Amino acid sequence: MEVSGKIIQVLPEQGGVSKTSGKEWKLQAYVLETQEQYPRKVHFEVFGEDRIKANPCQLDDIVTVSFDIESREFNGRWYTSIRAWKIQQGVVEAAAAPQPAPVAAPAAAAPQANVATFDAAAGVDETTDLPF
Repeated sequence: MEVSGKIIQVLPEQGGVSKTSGKEWKLQAYVLETQEQYPRKVHFEVFGEDRIKANPCQLDDIVTVSFDIESREFNGRWYTSIRAWKIQQGVVEAAAAPQPAPVAAPAAAAPQANVATFDAAAGVDETTDLPF
């Protein structure tokens, strides 16, 4: 999935040591605001020091974020996170708002080869199958 917009907040980097593996971890979170008629704010995270370095973002950057959504249960409550795996600087055409297709000018009316006839005796117009 993708979302495009402007970075409006850079949250403090978080880190720690995994209890199970003993490895260090880092997480950088951002808030993006979409640039639509009705803007939405999206909180997303970049997990891992290598991904944070590969996808640097600053306040007011225009970006397109590719992400995965994941929900987890803890003590009977559900938590959802948006994990970015790629951040592209600038607006990407595919992620920009769709533009309406141009409307073609109507073609000039071509003369009809078949001219409708009306049978006055039968009261039938041969151009339609309507009874009136």
